[in-house]
This record gives sequence, structure tokens and C-alpha cells, in this order.
Amino acid sequence: MTITMTNQFYSLDEKQQCQFFEKLLREAICQWPVDIESLELVKHRENAVFKLTTTSGEKYAVRVHRANYHTNDELLSEIKWNKALADSGIETSSFLKTKDGRYFHVEKRDYVPEPRQIDIVKWVDGEPLGSIEAGVDLSIESLMASYTCIGEIMARCHNQASQWELPTDFTRHAWDVDGLFGKCPTWGKFWELECLNNQERILLNTVKKELSNEFNEFGQTPDRYSLIHADMLPENLLESGDSYSLIDFDDAGFGWHMFDIATSLFFHLGEEHFDDVLHALLTGYRRVRDLPDEHLAMLPSFLLARGTTYLGWAHTRKETDIAKELTPIVKAGVIELAEHYLSQHKAA
Repeated sequence: MTITMTNQFYSLDEKQQCQFFEKLLREAICQWPVDIESLELVKHRENAVFKLTTTSGEKYAVRVHRANYHTNDELLSEIKWNKALADSGIETSSFLKTKDGRYFHVEKRDYVPEPRQIDIVKWVDGEPLGSIEAGVDLSIESLMASYTCIGEIMARCHNQASQWELPTDFTRHAWDVDGLFGKCPTWGKFWELECLNNQERILLNTVKKELSNEFNEFGQTPDRYSLIHADMLPENLLESGDSYSLIDFDDAGFGWHMFDIATSLFFHLGEEHFDDVLHALLTGYRRVRDLPDEHLAMLPSFLLARGTTYLGWAHTRKETDIAKELTPIVKAGVIELAEHYLSQHKAA
């Protein structure tokens, strides 16, 4: 089967696309000092992630990146922050350099549209705390213990980022007002999602203006804004014994610390244990870093902002199975949050 046109490739199902990604990876693997014994697809969402086992028994995770999500300079900056966090004592992935000393390689073949960035990291043994699709399969006690650790790790990341002197060539997207609500948001124009009716579009455009004003007034001083992971969900924390490894910095960029917190909590909204998870995360966070009550009071606003980004994500990735599955669920939740937010602001 030969696929040369972009529209033909994206009309394939995810299994077929990943077969081509695996072929691309096998073509590119000569750039690294490894020989493939086996390749196993782990996940395909933003990136196609494979588990690579070498002929000598070493294990690695390989990312074939989504096309055009990050420039090469942005990807290199992500890797630099990842390394800086590791140097500060936070367990993160360790990148395997190519034979000529690069952190990633760009491979182009006619059977996959657009050149694809590929990087390889050492495999981290451990189990993810959960996933968006499957939820978090833990007891309340275990869940609270896990989110206490998440809070601690997040606070340590914020401490490091707030104090780190950025390399002169560092560049990364921002989850700021423009990146969230501007003309071309980082994850897409959420107010143009096809399944919205006219009333819902008006509602979200109103929310966009109100949140923009609120966040501009909040400001971007280092006590509240820095580099953030922006995807510290249970699936991106691997537990091994008493330690946790933070992975997947794909969405990392500049943003508010409260946006990071909202990201970790968003998919627990509406669940009976939400207050327990929130308390656990804050307990862990405040063991490491101050979080003023006036910042915490903005959590509903940041939860709503986080929700709008997921609508934008679904809008720009509507061809994926996960977007099709999550869109109606997220839309219903965001509309409810938006209505409550505006009613509160009118009351104030």
C-alpha cells in the first residue's frame, strides 16, 4: 500500500497510520547507536509512541511527533528544560543522543506526510497512575496519596522554573491570554467547534472576553507564572516504589501555575472525590511552595480556561478517535462551567 497524499494518509484509521510511523522509525533508527530487536506501539494521541527493545536488551520509548506542533527550536527547548529539571533532582526522562550528538532527528519519507521529528528516551519502569480514557483506578486513599505526590512534584517544577535563567535561544509556546483566547490559540479556536449551537458559541465568546480581562489583571509575575508542564495528568507520572517519574513534556510552555493545577484536576470535575483530590494536591503543593489563597480563588476560572483548550484540541484533531470520544463529554462540562462562571460574575 502506497500513500503519497496528505488527505489519503489522514483518511486511514489510526492502526494503519501507526504502521507507517513504525516503517518511518525503522528507516530512521540508523541515526542512533541501537539495533532493534522489537518495536511495540504504546500510544497514539499527539505523538506515536513506541517501546523499543534493542538486541542487547535495553529498552527505550520512541516518539514520532505530530506534524507541525513544535518547531525544531521549540522541541530542543523542551528537552533543555527536561534536563534542567533532572539536574535539580526531579526524575524525568533521559534522552539518547544520535550518533552525531543530536537530541532528535527529522525524517521525511513520501509515505508519511510532513517531515517528522523523532526522539528516543530511556524506558522508565513503573506504572502510570491512570489515563484519561480509563480514569484512575485507585481507592480514595491511594488516589489522595498519589495526588499529594503530584502536588509536591508540581511545586518543585514551579520552584525550579521560577528561578531558572533561561538559555538565550530558549523558545516555547505560551498558555497566556493570547495562547488561550487570541486570534489563533495554541490548541485552536474552541468557539468554532462544529457541534456548538449558536447560543453556545455566543456563551463561549463572552467567556473568552471575560477570562482575558481577568487573567490580564492577574498578571504574570514569577510567583504565579513561569514554565509549566501543562499536562501533569496521572498517565504522565510513572510510579515505581516510592518514586515518581514525570514524562511527556509535549505541552510544556509558559503559563500560570494555577493553569497547571487546573490541568491535573480537570478530569475529576463532577466526581464525588473531587474535593479530596483537590485537598491532596494542595497539601502536597504547599509542603514545597507557597500558594496564596487569592491565587487559589481563581481555580474555577482556570478550570474553565483549561476546558476551553480541550474543546480547541478536539476541534483541530477531530479526525482522531480520542477527540471523537471526548468531545461530547468535555463540551457538556465546559458549557456548564461557562454558565456558572458568567452567573457568578453577573452576581458580583
